[in-house]
Amino acid sequence: MILSREGSKLVYHRLAWKEPFAPHLLQVLYEDDDMVALNKPSGLQVLPKGIFQQRTVLAQLQWKEWKMPPSSCSKRKNVQLHPVPVHRLGRGTSGLLLCAKTKLAKVQLASYFAEGAANAEKKRDGTEVGKERKISKFYRALVTGILEHDGDVVTQPIGLVHYPGVAEGLYVACSSGKPAMSKVCVLERLAHQNQTLVQVEIHSGRPHQIRIHLAYIGHPLVDDPLYCIGGQPKFHDLESTSTDISFAYDGGYERPLQPVPGDCGYHLHAHWLVLSHPTTNK
Repeated sequence: MILSREGSKLVYHRLAWKEPFAPHLLQVLYEDDDMVALNKPSGLQVLPKGIFQQRTVLAQLQWKEWKMPPSSCSKRKNVQLHPVPVHRLGRGTSGLLLCAKTKLAKVQLASYFAEGAANAEKKRDGTEVGKERKISKFYRALVTGILEHDGDVVTQPIGLVHYPGVAEGLYVACSSGKPAMSKVCVLERLAHQNQTLVQVEIHSGRPHQIRIHLAYIGHPLVDDPLYCIGGQPKFHDLESTSTDISFAYDGGYERPLQPVPGDCGYHLHAHWLVLSHPTTNK
């Protein structure tokens, strides 16, 4: 017990915050008055979380001085710039990241992604229920093993389970989870390496969906540190887990000893997307 007199001051000296290194170069692939498409490098986090608070895509979007073209300023006087990502890519995932530049574009683009998730309820043959999708995302992934069929549709639900070091839980293949759908297409079989290059189109946006679905069908991503066959975490002894209490490594964050979702190393790239423009509908 600490006894103090009235008016006493308690001073706490916390350790200096130190974020680990992260790549920062963002190539602009497309830009107009409403949105911008970026090429995100593997290792760069999209939104602040955990040990990454400043070295993120969101921070870079907010620091950049965006300017509306003179031609649009006269027509859109009430437009407020509000640059934010409208979907996420895992920290270890590279490739296309779509960002809105205005609040109106953000609402519209976010509704496209929400519609895709809502339409994840599928018929047995894999066709989609609902109206035509406004946005489609295609990834390329390098997986372990040789896929037998040229195409496959994975509809395994994805849900949360308790996992040490991840406060909100870990997403895994789970029968009680939310519906998810991924269409897998073989691009190249690398027999001498026992690997397959595939294209994956996702019809829903569950966290780590591609990693989980490919692992679920027996072909985890090459060098995936977290998910193994079955869409479950590689670390199985979940009850006897401790954390590294050496604070010097990451400035005060207790880094888990077992793999966590933010770990990199896997081979997954957001390759291309097709969408209806948020204002012109083209």
